[in-house]
Amino acid sequence: MTTRILFVCLGNICRSPAAEGVFRGLAPEIQTDSAGTGNWHVGEAPYAPMQRAAKVRGLDISDLRARQFHVCDFAEFDLIVAMDDTNISDIERLRPAGSDTAVKRLTDFAPKARMDHVPDPYYTRDFDGVLDLIEEAARGLHAAL
Repeated sequence: MTTRILFVCLGNICRSPAAEGVFRGLAPEIQTDSAGTGNWHVGEAPYAPMQRAAKVRGLDISDLRARQFHVCDFAEFDLIVAMDDTNISDIERLRPAGSDTAVKRLTDFAPKARMDHVPDPYYTRDFDGVLDLIEEAARGLHAAL
């Protein structure tokens, strides 16, 4: 069976589309998607400053569009990867009875990282620092599969 991975953040315009873009560059054979726990940006492209920072690293994420996380994602994906504990709590509130889909923090795959979550660059403005952390964790995730 092919591994299917969903990356989740709050609005699905910065962290999760960046994680999806980084990971699909590492493992194009693995089905990936991204979503947000909130619905504010549904249908929007990734945030322009995140697109620019990703583009400098050779990643084009302009084709991605924000969508909201749905309960059906537990059945559609083998692994749900969240950017922080708040995202995990929001995801777990929707978990249907009997679902055993794994939900992990992206930083669980970057044990040497100085942070236990991926900060939201929409607020911190540190797009490069976030991409550094995402790249490290994505390599760890890829190695763990």
